[in-house]
Amino acid sequence: MRRVAITGMGVVSPLGNTLDEFWSNIKANKLGFSFLDDVVSEDFEVRIGAPVKDFSIEKYVDKKEAKRLDRFTQFAVYAALEAMNDAGTKFEDIDPYRAGVIAGVGIGGLGLTTQEHTKYLEKGPGRVSVFYIPSNIANMAAGTISMKTGFKGANYCTTTACASSTHAIGEAFRKIKDGYLDVCLAGGSEACINEFALAGFNNMKALSRSTELDKCSIPFDADRNGFVMGEGGGMLVLEEMEHAKARGAKIYAEIAGYGATGDAFHMTSPDPKGEAASVAIKLAFEEAGLAPEDINYINAHGTSTHLNDLCETTAIKLALGDAAKNVVVNSTKSMIGHLLGGAGAVEAIVTALSCKEDFVHKTVGFKTADPECDLDNCTDGNRNMTVNAALSNNLGFGGHNATLCFKKYTD
Repeated sequence: MRRVAITGMGVVSPLGNTLDEFWSNIKANKLGFSFLDDVVSEDFEVRIGAPVKDFSIEKYVDKKEAKRLDRFTQFAVYAALEAMNDAGTKFEDIDPYRAGVIAGVGIGGLGLTTQEHTKYLEKGPGRVSVFYIPSNIANMAAGTISMKTGFKGANYCTTTACASSTHAIGEAFRKIKDGYLDVCLAGGSEACINEFALAGFNNMKALSRSTELDKCSIPFDADRNGFVMGEGGGMLVLEEMEHAKARGAKIYAEIAGYGATGDAFHMTSPDPKGEAASVAIKLAFEEAGLAPEDINYINAHGTSTHLNDLCETTAIKLALGDAAKNVVVNSTKSMIGHLLGGAGAVEAIVTALSCKEDFVHKTVGFKTADPECDLDNCTDGNRNMTVNAALSNNLGFGGHNATLCFKKYTD
């Protein structure tokens, strides 16, 4: 059976745009939240978001080309090329048709859509940019990355709301494991911090209306009241293990399992029974050849909404049974908010680094226990602990559930 290694990672996030800066800030429990005074009007109910700061694509793309790429594509391209640099090779020894790109995006170019629609209303149809359609479509992140890398294998976009980039990584894992590819850039991105998007999420009561930066995203807390909109993305180099070993690659962790299911329940609410999500979790660790007691860390979807955190807790208990009480569960969203289609990729990076460094970050901001969210949610501080096997969960509107299983790399 072909094994799959993670040999490169790149990130764009509210806590930094290099892997070292991001991970350092995660370990220090920094918060990536800020007030959105330059984005929303004074009477807007949502005041806090988690935007990317000090970002420039010009390291990899010139100004002219950058203007033709929506922000979500810029994030994905930057993260992908950072991941390639981190991997230390351009894979020129591999047939380009055995090198792929799979990038997940939940919404796509919504910022560009609002901009061009305003132009259409104010100045007429003739003023809509000729680049609007190719810049806006969600698959353009994967397409542009392939043009930058020369990868000509499987190339597509997964769009499953907040599970998009987890599905992308899972599909890439399978392509390599099953022999269709030898290397794949996989992950995802999102850039939806604008008043129009915020209004839509706010009106469905999904966003936190907190005005305190340290109390706006508090997963598993009894007082949680919605998620914080973030932006950014991550890309991972997945590589067939023997190829990685032969070239002396740095290996962060091994991806060993993937589970994907659907709730068949509701447009936005997860199934409170947690059954389908629990099956995704089981499928992931069983494909990895593991038992429930082998899992000692879960990077949860953990959005800080009442329903998600409760349903995910239920799903973990169903999947792991008695072993659930011994698993450490945290939420990276407690520091960077919810990156929508980019969430799973950035959280996969955190999970891989946790396996490599035997470190699990705390769930930041937690104050008040919820008796219904009664797992070990890592609320008392960072943990220096051996992480031999870990899961990363993501759940998307529409009932999309995805789980990845990571193993510490051993030869």
